[in-house]
Amino acid sequence: MTTDQENSMSVTETGATIWLTGLPSAGKTTIAYELAGRLRTEGHRVEVLDGDEIREFLSAGLGFSREDRHTNVARVGFVAELLAANGVKVLVPVIAPFADSREAVRKRHAAESTTYLEVHVATPVEVCSVRDVKGLYAKQAAGEISGLTGVDDPYEAPESPDLRIESHQQTVQESAAALHALLTERGLA
Repeated sequence: MTTDQENSMSVTETGATIWLTGLPSAGKTTIAYELAGRLRTEGHRVEVLDGDEIREFLSAGLGFSREDRHTNVARVGFVAELLAANGVKVLVPVIAPFADSREAVRKRHAAESTTYLEVHVATPVEVCSVRDVKGLYAKQAAGEISGLTGVDDPYEAPESPDLRIESHQQTVQESAAALHALLTERGLA
């Protein structure tokens, strides 16, 4: 694609990866789907790469060791970059607990000149455990599972994300609006 073509692309044709990282039950997926609906209404091509669906279809067979988590994030990052490079706004609500894994995805996007934004859905573990959307915190507390991110497995919060959302202090709509404002500020919405 030539520079003239790139410059003539409208914001609805400009792709980007927006990675929402945070603890289980932080609100990442809920915010992503809320924003996706708004972006679609505005004429954007949007995909949500849901972490649970990715685990079932793209990363089936991977466990939750550090190496497997890194592999999962790398796979998701590859797919996200491919879609974003082709004009899709890709919302990625995936925990990605390790900073080095997220940084590898950022570098892959930079190498391909594809926009990558990191959003930290910074919901405290105490709030997440009350929400417990999938019952993971209850299972961990009962000793049925181990390796729960943020409880008995590490979560390395981003030091300087493009946006930090405190979903426990605002509605889903307000969280999505804050993310939409970031996209608008960056010329993506």
